[in-house]
Amino acid sequence: MASSIAQPTTPSWHVRLRHHLATRVSSLKPPSNAVLENPFRSLALLNGSQWLFFSVAFAGWTWDAFDFFTVSLTASKIAADLNRTVADITWGITLVLMLRSVGAITFGLLADKYGRKWPFIANCVLFVILELGTGFVQTYEQFLGVRALFGIAMGGIYGNCAATALEDCPLKARGIISGLLQQGYAFGYLLAVVFNRALTPTTAHGWRSLFWFGAGPPVLIIIFRMCLPETDAYKAQKQLERESRAGAFVQMAKASFKEYWHIMIYLVIIMAGFNFMSHGSQDLYPTMLSVQLEFGADRSTVTMCVANLGAIAGGILFGHISDLIGRRLSIMTACVLGGALIYPWAFVRNDGIMAAVFFLQFMVQGAWGVIPIFLSELSPPALRAFVVGLAYQLGNLASSASSTIEATIGARFPLDSQAGATVKRYDYAKVMAIFMGCVFAYVLVVIFLGPENRSVDLSVGSAFDRDEDEKNVDLEKGGDAQHKENRVSSI
Repeated sequence: MASSIAQPTTPSWHVRLRHHLATRVSSLKPPSNAVLENPFRSLALLNGSQWLFFSVAFAGWTWDAFDFFTVSLTASKIAADLNRTVADITWGITLVLMLRSVGAITFGLLADKYGRKWPFIANCVLFVILELGTGFVQTYEQFLGVRALFGIAMGGIYGNCAATALEDCPLKARGIISGLLQQGYAFGYLLAVVFNRALTPTTAHGWRSLFWFGAGPPVLIIIFRMCLPETDAYKAQKQLERESRAGAFVQMAKASFKEYWHIMIYLVIIMAGFNFMSHGSQDLYPTMLSVQLEFGADRSTVTMCVANLGAIAGGILFGHISDLIGRRLSIMTACVLGGALIYPWAFVRNDGIMAAVFFLQFMVQGAWGVIPIFLSELSPPALRAFVVGLAYQLGNLASSASSTIEATIGARFPLDSQAGATVKRYDYAKVMAIFMGCVFAYVLVVIFLGPENRSVDLSVGSAFDRDEDEKNVDLEKGGDAQHKENRVSSI
C-alpha cells in the first residue's frame, strides 16, 4: 500500500512578516564569538588577484566621481563660455542623475549575462569619448546632449565595480574592502578639486582642459582591466547556468525577480534615504559657506577637502566595524552619531567648523561605507551587478532634488545683507540641519526594519535576511535544504 508523507508547507506572508518584525531587535546582537580583526590582518587576507580586482574597481568608481564633479566645479565658467546662466548649466548635472538608471539597467544586465570585464571596459571607453566631447562642445544643446549620454555611462559603473571588488573578497575582509571601495567617491571629488585648481585657471583653454585631462586616466583603467580575467564568483555562477540548460540566464533572472522583488523594492527605498543623506549634506554646503558665512574661495575649498577626508576615514572605519557588529547596527550607529553632530556642523561659526564638518561627513560616509557589501549580500547572485547598480541609481534619482528643496525652503529665511551686496543671504544652515535630521531618522528606521545577510556566499548564496540565530539553526540541522526553503526569516 502506498504511503504518503506530509510535506511541510511554506508559512503565509503575514506569518513571515510577523516573525521578521519580532526579530528586528534580537537580530542586531552581534554573535557571541565575534572578534574585531586587526584591519591590516584583514587586508592581508586578500591574495594578489583579489587586490587587482579591488584596485581596478576602485579606479573605475573614483574616476566616475571625478567626471561627475567636473561640471559642478566649473559650472560658472561653462555658463560664461556658452553664454548661458549657471542654472542652465546645472541641467547638465540633472540630466546625468536622471539617466543614470538607464545605464544601471543596461550595463547591469550586460555585466550579469556576459561578465564583469567587457561591460566595464565599454563603460570606460564611453568615459573617454564623452569627456573629450564635453571639452569640444560649442553650444548649450551640444553640452546637454553629451552630458545626457554621460549619465548613461556613469549609471553602469557602480554595480559592476561593487561586484568586481567584493565577489571574490575573503569573508573577514568584506567590510573594510566595502568601506575602501565606497570612498572612491570622496577620493574622486578630491582629485577633481585638485586638478580643477591646477588646470582651469592656468591653461589657455580653461575649463575645457579639465575635461580633456579627464579622458586620459580611463585609458589606463581600460588597459588594467583587459589584463584581468573574470571573477571566480562570476565563473561559478556561469558554470551553474551551463549545468542547468539553454537560456539559463533568462530563467534565473525571471526566478530572481519572482523571489526577490520585495528585497529589490526595499533596496531602492533605503538607497533613496542614503542619497538624500549625502546630497543633503554636500550639495548646498559650499553655497552656505560662500554665501551665508561669506568664506573666500580658498577657505571654502579647504573646508570641503577636510569634509572629504573625514568621509574617507569614516567609510573605512565603519565598513570594517560592520564585520563585527553587523551591517544594520553599523549604519544605525552612524545615523545616531551623525544626528548628534548636526548642531555643530550647521551652527558653529569659528574655526571649530573644520572639526564639525570632518566628523559629520565621517558619519555620513561611515554609513555609506557599509553600503557596497550590504547591497551585494542582499542581491540575488544571478543579477548582482544589475540590482546593486539600479538600486543605487534609482535612489540617486529620487534624491536629485535635494539641493533644490533646501535652497527653495532656505529662501523663506532671509538674513541681513551688507550694504552694496549683490547676493542675497539666506539661513541655509537652519534648513540643512532640519533636513538632515529628518534624513538620519528615516534611514535609521528603514534600516532597523529591514533585512541583513552578512556572511552569505556571494557566488551561490541566497539574498534573504538570515539572522545569526537562524544560521546556527541551519548548521544544527545539517543545512537541510527543505528547512532553508521553509525558514520564515524573510519578508
